[in-house]
Amino acid sequence: MSHANDPVEQLIGLLSRLPGLGRRSARRAVLKMLQDPQRLMLPLADGLRIAADAVRPCEVCGNLDVRSPCNVCRDPHRDRSLVCVVEGVADLWALERTQAHRGLYHVLGGVLSALGGVGPEDLSIQALVKRVAEGEIREVILALPATVEGASTGHYLTDRLGDLPVQVTRLAQGVPMGGALDVLDDGTLAAALRSRRPVG
Repeated sequence: MSHANDPVEQLIGLLSRLPGLGRRSARRAVLKMLQDPQRLMLPLADGLRIAADAVRPCEVCGNLDVRSPCNVCRDPHRDRSLVCVVEGVADLWALERTQAHRGLYHVLGGVLSALGGVGPEDLSIQALVKRVAEGEIREVILALPATVEGASTGHYLTDRLGDLPVQVTRLAQGVPMGGALDVLDDGTLAAALRSRRPVG
């Protein structure tokens, strides 16, 4: 029987907090690492420490990178008149994999949720309005989850941006109701971006 201060059990507990890893999967991962710690465990520990020290949120869009502004925001080949609004960094990374979006991004940090107690002040909405008000952005693509919360967030953003000279569009075909962007295949995401349509 393992004790609470057992380092193996502590590691299993830490890994099981990660998305997609329950206790059983975490236990298998820990066992695999313990069987070859020099090749698997120590490099992972070093990588985690380095990433924790080096990675930070981008002050412009909210992406995670080793520098701020991030590599996407600093890329001179990006279309600076086009901003894609996403719920989280996982969605940004998913869209980047498709290579279908050549504009910039804005990470909200969540979606509005009355039940979850998430209001407009909890998200990066004011920063988005400020970016658009500066005048360079001509189109805002709402790439939000196809859920009730995603839809209500989209409506709220459309209202907030309504007085500014910007077109608001949203992803179209291929994104199923209830679908999270970061689990969709690259082709579906690319098609949804290409087929975006005006909101309202």
